[in-house]
This record gives sequence, structure tokens and C-alpha cells, in this order.
Amino acid sequence: MKKQTFLAGPYLIWAAGFIILPLFMILFYGLTNGEGSFTLSNLFAIGDPIHFRALGQSLLIAFGSTVISLIISYPLAYILSKSQGSKSGIIIMMFILPMWINFMLRVLALQMILANTGILNAILGFFGLPPAHILYSRTAILIGMTYDYLPFMILPIYNAMCKIDRALVDAAADLGAGRLTTFRQIILPLSMPGVISGIIMVFIPSISEFAIADILGGSKILLIGNVIEQEFTLASNWNLGSGLSIVLMIFIFISMAIMNRTDADGEAQMLF
Repeated sequence: MKKQTFLAGPYLIWAAGFIILPLFMILFYGLTNGEGSFTLSNLFAIGDPIHFRALGQSLLIAFGSTVISLIISYPLAYILSKSQGSKSGIIIMMFILPMWINFMLRVLALQMILANTGILNAILGFFGLPPAHILYSRTAILIGMTYDYLPFMILPIYNAMCKIDRALVDAAADLGAGRLTTFRQIILPLSMPGVISGIIMVFIPSISEFAIADILGGSKILLIGNVIEQEFTLASNWNLGSGLSIVLMIFIFISMAIMNRTDADGEAQMLF
């Protein structure tokens, strides 16, 4: 036991310095005013029209990116789980490889693709099609979030489907169940833990995203993450920024509670 505690020492020091201490600082600043007196006004500031609108925009775009990621990921994960082998492994690796590249580089590359004089419009012009003005819009932010967080939706669903006992599918076929019935009664329910994990893992970072909105939205679309970032960096109002951060943390804690109740097999934890 002492050896295990000793080996865990570096992580405990790291967690205390870079997780626990910053969290306490956020709580302190968020629940106090400039004079250090206790207040809840920083939390209730989320009701301000600008902040509330930014939160609504964040929820809407996060919901959209989560739905699009699910629509793309579920059929792909289903196909890959049925054809387990070298080909499916290569395809999964293709989705994992972009995660090895710096996050900002991926977003900047996407900016070059979606720019008015970028790669996408060059291809459209080659085929004689009108240019697409996507950059600096909600659509660009939605594309960026979907692109960056898509692997976090595919992998949990794929892992959940790979764990489904094929004997159940064969037994359903022997009992006369069609493909649609087998999918609805067996595959879909057994893959739900992976689906829930993927939804949470895409929705949580999407709702607090600000870098993608800055680069692909051109600071025209104000999300709650942008508001918090500006309160810390531009306005130097750590109290208000921390209060809004606490509100976001409440959303995250609720989502994590839902995930812990539904993710019995630990699909999401394996990716953190």
C-alpha cells in the first residue's frame, strides 16, 4: 500500500496544483465581488440578456454538432463493428490520427479550407459552381466542432457495438426476427451506453468552446465560452468570469451524473 501511495504521489501533486487549486480559485472568485465579500450576483449574471443569448447560442450549436456527429457516427460504427478486421482498424485509425495533431492547427487548416479564397471554393470554381461563403458564420463553427469532436462520438459507439454478443443476433435470426427487428430489439438497446457516452463527450466540450468560434466565427458569433474568455483576458473581471464558469460547471456536472448512471461499461472513461 505504501508503495502504491508513493507511486501515486506525482499525480496527487499534479492534481492538487493544476486541478484542485484552480477549481477552488474559480469558486472563490465566482462567489465573491471585487472587495472579497460573498455574493451570488456573478452566478445570476447568466440571466443578463447578452450572457443568456450567448448561452443559448452555445447550447444550440453544441446540440447541433452533437446531433450531426451522432448521425454520422452511428451508421459508420455499426458497419465497422460488423466487419471487424484490418480494414475496420484502418478506418478507425483514420479518425484517431487527426487527434494527434495540435488542436489549433486543425482549426486553422479548416479555416483555409472554408475561406472565400480557400480550397473548397477553388474546387467549386473548378467545376463551374458558385462559391460558398461559409467562413465566419454559425455553419463554419458547427462544421469545426463536428470535425474536431467526431472521434469522441465514433469510438464509444464502436466499442459498445463490438461488445455485443453475436450469439444474440444469431439467436434472433433463428427465431425468425428480421434485420429491422433485430436492430430495434437487440443492437440499439445494447449500444445505448456508447451512444449516451458519445453524446456527453461531444456536448460537454462543445458547449464551452471558444477557440473555434474565434477562428471560424471571426468573433461575430458570441458563445458563452467567448464571454468567459473575454471577462478574464480583456475585462480582467475574474469574478464575473468565474461566476459564469461555475454555471457551465453545473451543466457539466449534471451531464457527468447522467453519464455515470447510463455508462455502466465505462465507454467514456477509456478516452479521458
